[in-house]
Amino acid sequence: MPLDKEHVAFLLPEILAIIFSYLDVADKGRAAQVCRAWRDTLYHRSIWRGVEAKLHLKRSPNTSMFYSLVTRGITKVQILSLRRGLSSILLSMPNIESLNLSGCYNLTDAGLSHAFSRQVTTLTVLNLSLCKQITDKSLRRIAHCFRSLESLDLAGCSSISNMGIMVIEQYLQKLKHLNLRSCRLISDDGISCLAGVFKTISRPPGTRNLKSLILQDCQISDTSLSSIAKGLPNLETLNLSFCCQISDTGMISLSNMSSLKDLNLRSCDHISDLGIAHLAEKGSHFRVLDVSFCDRIGDGALGHIAQGMDDLDSLSLSSCHITDEGLERLVRNLKGLTTLNIGQCVRLTDRGLTLIAENLRKLKCIDLYGCTKITTLGLERIMQLPNLTVLNLGLWHKR
Repeated sequence: MPLDKEHVAFLLPEILAIIFSYLDVADKGRAAQVCRAWRDTLYHRSIWRGVEAKLHLKRSPNTSMFYSLVTRGITKVQILSLRRGLSSILLSMPNIESLNLSGCYNLTDAGLSHAFSRQVTTLTVLNLSLCKQITDKSLRRIAHCFRSLESLDLAGCSSISNMGIMVIEQYLQKLKHLNLRSCRLISDDGISCLAGVFKTISRPPGTRNLKSLILQDCQISDTSLSSIAKGLPNLETLNLSFCCQISDTGMISLSNMSSLKDLNLRSCDHISDLGIAHLAEKGSHFRVLDVSFCDRIGDGALGHIAQGMDDLDSLSLSSCHITDEGLERLVRNLKGLTTLNIGQCVRLTDRGLTLIAENLRKLKCIDLYGCTKITTLGLERIMQLPNLTVLNLGLWHKR
């Protein structure tokens, strides 16, 4: 029986390419096995734009696999498991832009040095998080080969020290995003070097373009915050969660960073209402603030936030010692809030929820996990918010 001219088999390759672009990666692979015409169409680069290939390198890979990736225009690769063949990626994919090796626990300095043996100017994103055997020696190799890096993730690389930070500062001058979470050998001296505050030779600081810096669970103090404020003028996002040595004094330094929009102080035990007062004094530039699980944050901080951070979009106060009275002052002044996390704030009642419902009409997301004093009455008011899309109740029990 002849096919109708409107049958999918008669569609132009350009039309098929548009249709195939909406499929997920697995379905694209299945479609390529239907017929030769579909297979050929699925080589159109527009279909694979932005796709990250996920590979298991358990043996020396077949070069045809990399040829297929290059032909499709795929420039992002994630290695799910690694035994051998890492060097083949850089040799076979000359235009690679992103390489994700997160969790490849068996990757060593020797293996990385063998794989990263030549300069690759196209690579801008490198993720080595949880590659715990990587040391400062590998950073020297990375700095030599990948001078165009814009994003480097070293989270959980616990052998990286201040010497590695010196290498980053000296050579990776295009870096915009750096993740040093749980790199506990890095101290104030390393951060001072990263910020270009203390320099031994005359050269422009290499990391002044940093926009995002994650220092979660690092052993740093207020000295690092002073260095960051002096040497990283373009920083927009700073994560200091679980940095237990920083205090209210360090907030004075951060308050002077007009570029800083997103600040995470989660579980910073020495931050109090006074520290928030320092931040709020010049705090109109802040858009996102997280002070969850800061045991010394209370209603006083809410007053300072309401007075000085009038453009705040997202605020997290989980487990802070706040009451309905402090919340009232906050919501009457920050009517533009779209995200409010107040989970485990056990002093809040239905009155607080009513105040939120009356004032935060733009609210999209609220966390009420563990708020044990709220009842169905307060929740009914919250659920009337016109833009609400996310409501987390967690352990709340109907009363």
